[in-house]
Amino acid sequence: MKITKVLLVSSITNIFLSIIKILFGFIGKCNALVADGIHSLSDLSTDLVAIFGNYLSLKPADKKHPFGHGKTEYITSMIIGTVIIILGLTLIYNIFNKEIIIPNLLMVLVSLFTIISKLLLSNYIYKKGVLYDNNILIASGKESRADVYSSIFVLLSIILMQFSTEFSILKYADTISTIIIALFIIKTGFNILQENIGILLEEQVLDKEYIKEIKNIIMSYDEIIEIKDLYILRYGPYYKLVSNVIMKDLLLTEAHKIIDEIENKLKQDDNRIEYVFIHMEAIDK
Repeated sequence: MKITKVLLVSSITNIFLSIIKILFGFIGKCNALVADGIHSLSDLSTDLVAIFGNYLSLKPADKKHPFGHGKTEYITSMIIGTVIIILGLTLIYNIFNKEIIIPNLLMVLVSLFTIISKLLLSNYIYKKGVLYDNNILIASGKESRADVYSSIFVLLSIILMQFSTEFSILKYADTISTIIIALFIIKTGFNILQENIGILLEEQVLDKEYIKEIKNIIMSYDEIIEIKDLYILRYGPYYKLVSNVIMKDLLLTEAHKIIDEIENKLKQDDNRIEYVFIHMEAIDK
């Protein structure tokens, strides 16, 4: 619910900023600002995909999906990454068909307003993504940050084009800035794809302090002698923990009871741990 709320805030803000950019872009005859507004609308489309992906990732397990639908989150993030790459390539293709127009100076103030607003929004989304350990929000935050970069280059191109009458070469500032913007966007898309492909293949959690805490919980039970191995895998918004432990010589029913207690304790201490598989081995005599 918290994640969906963040995405809704992002969607509403992007709609507002897109309308501002496109409206003032037409009024001020600034093609770059209009294009930037269309770019902001792309944030809205990816947010809608993200909301849908988050909803699916939280669906409970069923017969066909015994471990739930957590990986939907990563597939959704990969879709976002692909959309961003296509957007960047499209911008490069279209820029060579644009008519060169010197924008109204008022567009500088409009551009500054959108930059500040978008920067605040992207930081908000990204921080919430880190807080909730949610790849959808992190991906959306990065995409929003790419929009900030594009707005900055639009601002610079507007300023430089004001001097194009004195320096004719400056009339190409819009073309150059758009190409740079597109490259930033493409790079962001590739980064998102790279990160989520790794996690989709069940990437391990490598936080040493976190793993140490988990091991301490397991070893707090006197019946556990040694942890042979322990793996914590990202599984959508959840973690999957797999471990082999050596136990004292106990009756099978007693050993199972201890393992059940450990599994319940791990889930209670960290609600991200949804699936726990601990295999027990008896101590060698």
